Amino acid sequence: MADTLTQYRNIVTQCKDLYVKKAKDYGTSWRVLRPISIVDQVYIKAWRIRQIQELGQQKIQDSIESEFIGIVNYSIIALIQLDLPPDAATELSADEAERLYTQKAKLVEDLMLQKNHDYGEAWRDMSQQSFVDLILVKLLRIKQILANDGQTIVSEGIDANFIDIVNYAIFALIKMEELAVTKN
Repeated sequence: MADTLTQYRNIVTQCKDLYVKKAKDYGTSWRVLRPISIVDQVYIKAWRIRQIQELGQQKIQDSIESEFIGIVNYSIIALIQLDLPPDAATELSADEAERLYTQKAKLVEDLMLQKNHDYGEAWRDMSQQSFVDLILVKLLRIKQILANDGQTIVSEGIDANFIDIVNYAIFALIKMEELAVTKN
């Protein structure tokens, strides 16, 4: 587990580093995104990965790794957006954006640790294809919850689904990193 936690935190650091750099370049323009728009942005990234997996080729050189990083970052953005009041400022300082990211990343990590304890790191036996399929399922669930005005009867809410998406994407990135190391 110690190795998993180190790997996990290294991936989160990479994702956060890109998020912070983009916040400095673009500000927090993502604040104008409504929940469905974030869902669609993550969906596009997951669907592109699936297409590349199925076709075995790609025409745009953005890597699968960069798409998973985008999935992590947009999903954390979604978690931030869910907690901010509707009248919150569109523009957040880079420091505030980073603080909110760190806060949500910690929440996601805490749940990963709890689930990893109970599931015994079963994710290590899963394929990249399964991670993508599970991300797509979670996105379709979020779309349905949004169509139901955010209400569920017995199911987890939007936030829990985005937390799972972040963890699936991080697990995929860890496995990609391990595969790259074994190939070299």
